[in-house]
Amino acid sequence: MEWPMARKLWNHTPALPLKTAPYWNWPLAPIRTVGHLMKSWKPYGTRFLFLAIACALYLCFSPDLETARTLSVGWVSEILIRNIALITIVAGGLHVVLWAKKLQGDEFKYFLRPMATNVRAFFFRDQVLDNILWSLVAVVFMTFWECLMWYAYANGIAAMITFETAPIWFLILIVLIPIEAGFHFYFFHRLLHVGKLYTWVHSWHHKNIQTGPWSGLAMHPAESFFLRADILWFFLIPAHPIHVLFLIMHSTIGAPTSHTGFERVKVGKSKWLEVGDFFHQLHHRFFDCNYGTDETPWDKWFGTFHDGTDAGNELIKERRSKIWLNPS
Repeated sequence: MEWPMARKLWNHTPALPLKTAPYWNWPLAPIRTVGHLMKSWKPYGTRFLFLAIACALYLCFSPDLETARTLSVGWVSEILIRNIALITIVAGGLHVVLWAKKLQGDEFKYFLRPMATNVRAFFFRDQVLDNILWSLVAVVFMTFWECLMWYAYANGIAAMITFETAPIWFLILIVLIPIEAGFHFYFFHRLLHVGKLYTWVHSWHHKNIQTGPWSGLAMHPAESFFLRADILWFFLIPAHPIHVLFLIMHSTIGAPTSHTGFERVKVGKSKWLEVGDFFHQLHHRFFDCNYGTDETPWDKWFGTFHDGTDAGNELIKERRSKIWLNPS
């Protein structure tokens, strides 16, 4: 069977072919690497937004270390309520703008398929309501990991730095965290596509062929818990609560933004916020490609990279044919 051409598969795509970060090129490409970093940190992109939110949460909506020294329902519940509010504002706000009110129609929308309704695979037979339920469950696990680190810093279990005591390392960590998040996501996500782990756990997330803001965190509780386990790195390396919150933002509000189903959200008549992740949208559409992020080399090295073009379709098709012919 011939696959449809890419232009028929998608309503909108970013510039193709997709490229992965140049950090891993050989020979090394320092000029391209610097250019990529500058582009990825632009003020109207999600990375800058995640860092800004992490700083705001630390400065205005987090406990002080003296309070966190003793576990108590008070400060833990405050963080839980804050996180529920954050996810509701981000995922709920994007859903209202892009899907409920459709304020920009289908402009910048990747895939024209609607959200599923009256489908037995989803709780309440409704994709959006199902996704909201499991997203709120995910917030509980997000809060667990965050509170663990607050307690660890407050009691000297994890080494804590400040910008004043280690300014260079502080800034280096901020640059490295998105890359680490991509590494963790690839290996954890790739494992979830193996055998019973997929059948029992990750298939919950892949019910979402079309994705919306609430789909990003809609997953099996076991996946939701361990997805954020890379926070344990902070027991090994000196860091600051801002770094912890920045990493948490990648796996929490990063999920709603990357699953919006849109490349951009229009802000006013001529400005926009870049939120989409076509790299991951391809994974939801084709299932067995793009397990990681464009920050990491693994999909390219292991032959599972789809660059969004018709040639990428053919490469995936060819790889599937080899697997079917040689299942061992």
